[in-house]
Amino acid sequence: MKILISACHFTPDNIGVGKFSGEMAEWLASRGHEVRAVVGAPFYPHWKILEGYSGLRYLREKVRGVDVVRCPIYVPRTQSGLKRLLQYTVLMITAFPVLLFWAVRWKPDIVWTVMPPLAGMPTALLVAKLAGAPAWLHVQDFEIDAAFELGLLKKPILRRVFLGIERRLMSSFRVVSSITPKMLEALKTKRVSTQSLLFPNWFDPNVIYPMPNADFLRDAVDIPRTAFVALYSGNLGEKQGVDSLVDVARRLSENPNFILVVCGDGAGRARLASASADLGNMRLLPLQPATLFNALLNMADVHLLPQRSEVADLVMPSKLPGMLASGRPVIAGAMPNTQLAQEVEGCGVVVPPSDSVAMADAIRKLMVNPQERRELGARAAERAIEHWGKDRILLGFELHLKHLLSGNAVLDLSLGET
Repeated sequence: MKILISACHFTPDNIGVGKFSGEMAEWLASRGHEVRAVVGAPFYPHWKILEGYSGLRYLREKVRGVDVVRCPIYVPRTQSGLKRLLQYTVLMITAFPVLLFWAVRWKPDIVWTVMPPLAGMPTALLVAKLAGAPAWLHVQDFEIDAAFELGLLKKPILRRVFLGIERRLMSSFRVVSSITPKMLEALKTKRVSTQSLLFPNWFDPNVIYPMPNADFLRDAVDIPRTAFVALYSGNLGEKQGVDSLVDVARRLSENPNFILVVCGDGAGRARLASASADLGNMRLLPLQPATLFNALLNMADVHLLPQRSEVADLVMPSKLPGMLASGRPVIAGAMPNTQLAQEVEGCGVVVPPSDSVAMADAIRKLMVNPQERRELGARAAERAIEHWGKDRILLGFELHLKHLLSGNAVLDLSLGET
């Protein structure tokens, strides 16, 4: 198949939307498909253009079999809702000529795009029409709803306008997929009138798996081998609710054996560093290279997964499969009956969102109960394999693409089934 991808985030992002879009493209290329991607210059999660790239010019490169064009992009130094919209609009404008050229000259079989951003949808639909190809939209999170719930955008009239545009655009795609059953329900609530499918995020069991310990990494970052480590690793942004972790560390400061490690980058990192400057039991680490990621996850005794209640079921933390695959229990901030709470149930502990008292209490209980930690961790690793194995999910996706090209409706089965 000839597959054209339009996205903002892509490889070499090692967290978030770009990680999964890039891995999907590389996997398809390894299966013998022709894959081309039109994307922005990499900037996430540091919010500055990665060294070796430019936000002002085009760059074409080959990445593990994928033909990639990097387009000029605006990266604001400080974030706001309007600046994010401007960023996506600039990318839509700079990516359009490349997508148009490939639509006419290369004639892709399928045009695939991902939300966020909303701004990429009109271009993908037009390009698919010009190429005579079906258009597939994949929803990683509902960015418009999340922006208003978090206060990044505020005017009610804007919300009505944006959600109306979103519904019409989504309904124009041949297929709309998303990463959780709850998000598929949200598509129905939004009255999106097209076929919807589950396409969850994944982990690679050859890359992330339980290790007895990761003492060498503890030694490298000066964490005692005997310390009890609670780890958060990922983006430090608004949706993640990581500010509550400072209070968690403060409430556990009486325990000399406890260390809370935050590993990541993002808009909230400076604020987090300032708020935790007086805490001796909280460490901030930069994002680790892919070669150390499994060791990082296994360095933890428990994983912490805070999330703000405002974005429940509008997003799903992409870091969860990896956390579970490491064979460590997860303490998650989530409301009952949300997708996150359901996924963690039985292999971790669910506490109310942003409730640092409850999260600290959950840590204390697991600290003194190693047997429960082992049992929860074993179930976590089993669940990861059952639900989020990379090849299983992507083989299902490939099957759907082939069926779509046959001229029939996409098969009515989970992408995880083959």
